[in-house]
Amino acid sequence: MQDFRAPWWQPGGHVQTIWSALYARRQQHRHAVRWQRRRWETPDGDFIDLDFSLPMALPQAPTLVLFHGLEGSSASHYAVALAQVCADRGWQLVVPHFRGCSGEPNRLPRAYHSGDAEELDWILRRLRHGSGGDLLAMGVSLGGNALALWAGRQREAAREVVRAAAVVCAPLDLVAAGRQLGQGLNRRIYTRMFLRTLVPKALAKWERSPGLFDRDALLRARDLHAFDDIFTGPVHGFADADDYWRRASAKPWLGQVAVPLLLLNARNDPFVPAASLPTRAQVSPAVQLWQPRHGGHVGFSSGAWPAHVLAMPRAVTAWLAQWLAPAQDIKE
Repeated sequence: MQDFRAPWWQPGGHVQTIWSALYARRQQHRHAVRWQRRRWETPDGDFIDLDFSLPMALPQAPTLVLFHGLEGSSASHYAVALAQVCADRGWQLVVPHFRGCSGEPNRLPRAYHSGDAEELDWILRRLRHGSGGDLLAMGVSLGGNALALWAGRQREAAREVVRAAAVVCAPLDLVAAGRQLGQGLNRRIYTRMFLRTLVPKALAKWERSPGLFDRDALLRARDLHAFDDIFTGPVHGFADADDYWRRASAKPWLGQVAVPLLLLNARNDPFVPAASLPTRAQVSPAVQLWQPRHGGHVGFSSGAWPAHVLAMPRAVTAWLAQWLAPAQDIKE
């Protein structure tokens, strides 16, 4: 992936991002992935829904846990592509949905956020306890930052839970990424897209818990900083958006990581400024950096027209496979 190049007819990070998010999903409908949904009750009286790819893998097969991005799900194009690649390897793929992302509102006022490392820890440890084979983890965008933050905070303890982890297109510096999304074309396209679903979900929570936040101010929000300032930050224990972005960023913790961790970021990602990406000096020896020039935000489409999005999941699972116990990679 270090030398990855997008097709010639996909110039620039915006095209590479949008094509994969929209057109790859349409193509994948011809090869629909089947899921088995399970609901877990959470310790605080809520629930999360997890989708397990079908057919189920052998009990001793590796399990890969995918933490999706902002407003993502098991229907996201990268999740569908990863399910196909895991099936080829004989691995089990599990997609835990962050609260409110499975198609049903959760019960409590809290939702999810980029620094939800405690929620990830509970999910991973429960899956580790119930898995007959090795456990691997992967996070995309928001889910990737949360996974990297978990790995940094857990330090050596993370090795007791997962063999290795991979993080794709994560905004590891949330301040820099937040500013990027609030400007120019990003604000007009991506920010509007996110707010189109985030705001109604937040308003539904206000209806169940009146006074949870300033409803009128939320209706005036036009960027993610305003949304996080009014809803995400205060509802989840942060003072405001700036406090949330600073404290939830994984970048300051990357030097503490002990579990093998891959960080894949395209340098033309519209969401993540290349200047904010971690350098070799800012990460621990357990971290490997892949920073290709092309790819967009979770794009990485390749091949002849109309292209596909299998290159990234194939490369990432190959990297993860090297950390498995002997004979675990059943269909390598």
